[in-house]
Amino acid sequence: MSSQHVVIVGGSSGIGLATAAHLLEKGYRVTITGRNTTKLQTATQGLKGDVATSTMDAADLTGLPAAFQAIGPLDHLVLALGGGNGAGPFASVDLADVRKGFEQKTMAHFACAQACLPHLSKQGSITFVSAVSAQAAMPGTAGLGAINAAIAALAPILAVELKPIRVNCVSPGVVDTPWWDFLNEEQKELTFASFAARTPVGRVGSPLEIAEAIAFLIGNGFTSGHTLICDGGIRLGQ
Repeated sequence: MSSQHVVIVGGSSGIGLATAAHLLEKGYRVTITGRNTTKLQTATQGLKGDVATSTMDAADLTGLPAAFQAIGPLDHLVLALGGGNGAGPFASVDLADVRKGFEQKTMAHFACAQACLPHLSKQGSITFVSAVSAQAAMPGTAGLGAINAAIAALAPILAVELKPIRVNCVSPGVVDTPWWDFLNEEQKELTFASFAARTPVGRVGSPLEIAEAIAFLIGNGFTSGHTLICDGGIRLGQ
């Protein structure tokens, strides 16, 4: 796979960084992008293989075409952009916060996928990363669910519109990533224990498990228009 180039937007931490490490082990060339150049350079210190970095603000919609022009040809695009805006009870959730969530995650996914097209191989793929809030009926996640459902909805539409480019989506459940660092260690432990108790597999997920799901969608040439839910079954709980 050494001739195949994967660009991971949001690749400096969490699921994106785990995906970079996993794909490098499988022999892909990888470029990770992020807004913070220092953070990107630090991330590469723990990676082994043919890895490059590109500073990119995925929320800067007007700058994305030039950013992808600078990266050059790619075979696969992974959009591992996080986002936490839009959470809260439906009756009282801040609409401005929901709008910010759409702008920072949904619009960034949409715009990055569009901007990469002139440089993306026709035998390649786009993989979105949404979240299980799009499939689970969890009170307090109406905003998050709408944001992530909009991303998942792109996969089947673009799979048809952009064929033969394959377009898929991974929908992770609760995963132990730096996204949860707004909690202290005790709060995080209690939160993860609560989610684990509601998850059939009895635990939260690891970034590597999501990376493996992403790698499957990249490597399987007969899968397109699919959302792969990798959540330990939490969407099935109460």
